[in-house]
Amino acid sequence: MANFSKSNVPQFSVDVYQNEYLPEGGREVNAIATVTSTGGGTVGSAVSAPHLYAAGQTPDAAVAIMVDCSGSMDYPPTKMRGARDATAAAIDAVRDGVHFAVIGGTHVAKEIYPGGGRLAVAGAQTRDQAKQALRRLSAGGGTAIGTWLRLADRLLSSADVTIRHGILLTDGRNEHESPGDLQAALDSCAGRFTCDARGVGTDWEVKEVTGIASALLGTADIVADPAGLAADFTQMMETAMGKEVADVSLRLWTPVGVEIRFVKQVAPTVEELTERRTEAGPRAGDYPTGSWGDESRDYHICVHVPGAELGQEMLAARVSLIVPSEDGSAQTLSQGLVRAVWTDDMTASTSINPQVAHYTGQAELAQVIQQGLDARKSGDVDGATAKLGRAVQLAGASGNADTAKLLSKVVDVVDAAAGTVRLKAKVAEADEMTLETRSTKTVRVKKQ
Repeated sequence: MANFSKSNVPQFSVDVYQNEYLPEGGREVNAIATVTSTGGGTVGSAVSAPHLYAAGQTPDAAVAIMVDCSGSMDYPPTKMRGARDATAAAIDAVRDGVHFAVIGGTHVAKEIYPGGGRLAVAGAQTRDQAKQALRRLSAGGGTAIGTWLRLADRLLSSADVTIRHGILLTDGRNEHESPGDLQAALDSCAGRFTCDARGVGTDWEVKEVTGIASALLGTADIVADPAGLAADFTQMMETAMGKEVADVSLRLWTPVGVEIRFVKQVAPTVEELTERRTEAGPRAGDYPTGSWGDESRDYHICVHVPGAELGQEMLAARVSLIVPSEDGSAQTLSQGLVRAVWTDDMTASTSINPQVAHYTGQAELAQVIQQGLDARKSGDVDGATAKLGRAVQLAGASGNADTAKLLSKVVDVVDAAAGTVRLKAKVAEADEMTLETRSTKTVRVKKQ
């Protein structure tokens, strides 16, 4: 439930980018909605003074850190040491007054701190106690991530707060429960808290970790070297401390006769939202976006409109940002309009909006990387070469330098513009997993 104190409420805006002109008989309308939240004043303070809120601001968050303690975390021992150090660093970044807990995860979930089915309230003493409790973290046992998530949910739900967030670290595959058990846990936790997931080393399953983050509207990444965990955990916690508004939904209202083809987040990562719709009244549906601090995200909306005569125009969709109010109603934070105008001006109706073109390419880039890596794993050299070549071409054309660099560790680039590549004979497992894990990361449209 969203509670707002007037002094520090972020301001939301929705800017719609599209070519609204359709040719005679045109039916498909594409638009990019850029949603921006500014003025909450938390991100800067979280980084510069992580334990201080603005004057009069009450901490309104709870976080749970889930640390893999399965037997494989001792091979090599640097993994367990890195996990302890990283968790300590994350605890240091928890602001005074925020509720928090540490969970040790094996084939069962254990409360490491504070224990007793409760959360601690962050302060100098509890942070110190939590770091001392980390000494009890030792490796041994299996991996059943669903049990970790369910315990985190029980603990986080015990706090009367707006923002509930988890950080999950694993180094192995989820071998001690069925995929159905994990999915049931994710379904149970979805919408109750957000969660960032990290894989350390190279013995974990990328689709498991990215699936957890996707279901719980968080981020996923690889930390191939345990030495990098502390910096990564610190950054994740500081970002979590900067969140101020929870349960934000993108509400799409469409007139009679308009069909929604898809709704997807396209920046900072590609995230399919179409199937996550919940009905919100006549011809309206809500798509979850999680919690927000000072940030900006882009969404691609595609609708199919009824045919119309030349010169006619219509509202194709209304895009609103919605949060639940304490009385159960919905509060609108901002909105934008998607239009359709039919014209016989060929220049107007055939031009593609730069934002739409860019993100269509970014979504394809994420898709062909996944397809190319899957083909490579199955031994389909020609298929892998074609898909990863197309990925190199798209990454270069859109200026996605980070993805281009990751691709160059998996293929030898002959001609980037043409998408001509050769598969490398030997690829480090960490490089392949990094490319797969980060394949959905996108870049914003270049400023014209």
